[in-house]
Amino acid sequence: MSITLITGATGTVGFNVVKSLLKQNRAVRVLVRDIEKAKKLLPQECEFIQGDITDIPSIEKAMTGCDVVHHAAGLPEQWFKNPDIFEQVNVAGTCNVLAAAKKLGVKKLVYTSTIDVFEGEAHQQFDESVIASEPKGTFYERSKQKADQCVVEAIKDGLDAVFIHPSAVYGPGPDIHHSVGVNTIITKVKNNDIPVLLPGGFPVVYSENVGEAHVAAESMPAGSRYIVSDQYVTLTELVGQIHSQLKIKRAVPKVMPVWVGKALAGAGEFIAGIINRSPLIAKGELTFLQWQAIPNGQKATKELGISYVGLQDGLNRTIELQKQGS
Repeated sequence: MSITLITGATGTVGFNVVKSLLKQNRAVRVLVRDIEKAKKLLPQECEFIQGDITDIPSIEKAMTGCDVVHHAAGLPEQWFKNPDIFEQVNVAGTCNVLAAAKKLGVKKLVYTSTIDVFEGEAHQQFDESVIASEPKGTFYERSKQKADQCVVEAIKDGLDAVFIHPSAVYGPGPDIHHSVGVNTIITKVKNNDIPVLLPGGFPVVYSENVGEAHVAAESMPAGSRYIVSDQYVTLTELVGQIHSQLKIKRAVPKVMPVWVGKALAGAGEFIAGIINRSPLIAKGELTFLQWQAIPNGQKATKELGISYVGLQDGLNRTIELQKQGS
């Protein structure tokens, strides 16, 4: 039986790739930094290999005998005291996975990219057709742009690889309460921990749809790109829907002015660098919210057969899962 390797399996995307593969009775191997921790998060049907995408020997050990690789490992955060870690993990780590895949004759690699690599104007739809030509404004975005280009070069060199570009992922995952993004917002709204909202919004997609897209993309031609995104929502609209789902009677928090958000983010990152704790608001987070471009995920529907779980249904499912996990 052929084996499929997943990097980043303990993240939200990788977790759902694992689930989608197991539904097809596939043999699944995962590369994880801590096997005991991973066994508490992932299905026991997985084969666990200890290692890291920054460690080439462990990648090659995990990839030996695998026909397909899903590379979902990476740093989704928007701030680190030492931003070089974005280069080490998102860029160099991806290059390591690509080199191992070519060396070991992997037949297919599916790479978790991001919508951030595309050109997009505020309040306008964009699709997979135009890759941004200029470096973007945050360390995270630039690292994902560079990693994406590494995959492009590997394809030119003969590797059969395709791209999945998720928007903000929410829903089932290894940590239903505190994964980056909407899941955390739900928890904070429930606990009344959001006194004021940041300006802007972002596109969202239910995590199971991303896992399904990854597996479906295995049959697509090399170089294929798929945005996986359900809809764009402002932060005010999102919190309003969460209030409705949780039957919260208090008013939705007001939105702070953009200039206040920028000032808080700048001051917060300065202080965070001194005390070595993540800032309350990261500049990258505000940048993402202010982009306000709208990705079109219909190519994934047409070619991969993805039927998106709508936001209302997705929030309801996520809230129920959080209740069960409390």
